[in-house]
Amino acid sequence: MSRRQATAALALIVGVLLAAAIATTVVFSPGPKARGGLASNPALDPGTPLHRSAPDFTLTDQFGRPVSLRSYRGRVVLLAFTDSRCTTICPLTTSAMVDAKRLLGPAGSRVQLVGINANPAATSVSDVRAFSQAHGMMSLWRFVTGSRQRLKQVWRAYGIAANVVRGQIDHTPALFAIDPTGLERKVYLTQMNYTTVEQLGAILAREASSLLPGHPAVRSTTSLAPRPLLTPSMTVTLPRAIGESVRLGPGSAPRLNLFFATWLSQTSDLGRQLDALNRYQTAAAAHHLPALVAIDEGTVEPSPSALPRFLRALAHPLAYPVAIDRTGQVADGYQVQDEPWLTLTSASGRLLWYYDPSTAGWPTTAALVRDVRAALARAPNASGSAATA
Repeated sequence: MSRRQATAALALIVGVLLAAAIATTVVFSPGPKARGGLASNPALDPGTPLHRSAPDFTLTDQFGRPVSLRSYRGRVVLLAFTDSRCTTICPLTTSAMVDAKRLLGPAGSRVQLVGINANPAATSVSDVRAFSQAHGMMSLWRFVTGSRQRLKQVWRAYGIAANVVRGQIDHTPALFAIDPTGLERKVYLTQMNYTTVEQLGAILAREASSLLPGHPAVRSTTSLAPRPLLTPSMTVTLPRAIGESVRLGPGSAPRLNLFFATWLSQTSDLGRQLDALNRYQTAAAAHHLPALVAIDEGTVEPSPSALPRFLRALAHPLAYPVAIDRTGQVADGYQVQDEPWLTLTSASGRLLWYYDPSTAGWPTTAALVRDVRAALARAPNASGSAATA
């Protein structure tokens, strides 16, 4: 989500909450701007202060059990609106939520993580269960759903827009911090930035701490200042899943890059698709096409062991290296907007082409070869050396 889209989404939420406040004589009062590193970081939302009773609901969780918001009185609730089939912003939000609870140590037991399904087209219990399983969150939160009509009522109460636009889900990526008495205290909007997952987790942990009795310590020294992006024009060495390291950036030839996360294997045939890319790597070597490198997005993996476990389970070894982007700086520098995501970079480090398999479908080997050749043809210097590309 762009800064402009985030601002528009926040305006929608605030407008709805203001209307509710007027109707119930509850006052909405925006707080002072955040200072320090957070204030200078355009990729992070510092949160907008709220002060009204959080609308109650009773919906069904991933275990098929009824869950009401009122049942969590006495705890801080981090409540996110989450698309049950999301491969873009939602995994960033849920990863940050899990981080926030972990950063509170034992006090995290007094914080309840809740997701409300924001996908109008995937509202079954099996949908929220599949998302929870894929992200290793079955025991970490309650992801609730209901009929489309019931969900619409909850979305409206919280100022959330959720629609199907050209076959894709478009929803307000909002997260509410609710205090132990049931009052909404802040609303946050997640942006499409992998580098800020850890930072958002620290922000949410600090907010939860401020709402808990005794204000327990937050076990984080994370700076909230903007983090530099690692673009294709910069040389960077990433750890490799198997082996020593992988070097990205300018070089002697263009490169094809695949960004992915292993949780995709829970809802798609990721293993088969990665195996199919072995054929592209063979074709690349035979026809002087850009070699392939895969980059796993460690910031949204359910655990550090997820990638090694996934690679061990593959039917065939991969013919291309798999690197790990542990900070998200490479994904953001390469302008990744979804999982999985393909980019083609020139020898000098220019982005030449991108492809989103999540929305367009995985390309066949022949289609991928054709598209890569076409992208190189549109940038005639792309195949030259770093000095000329």
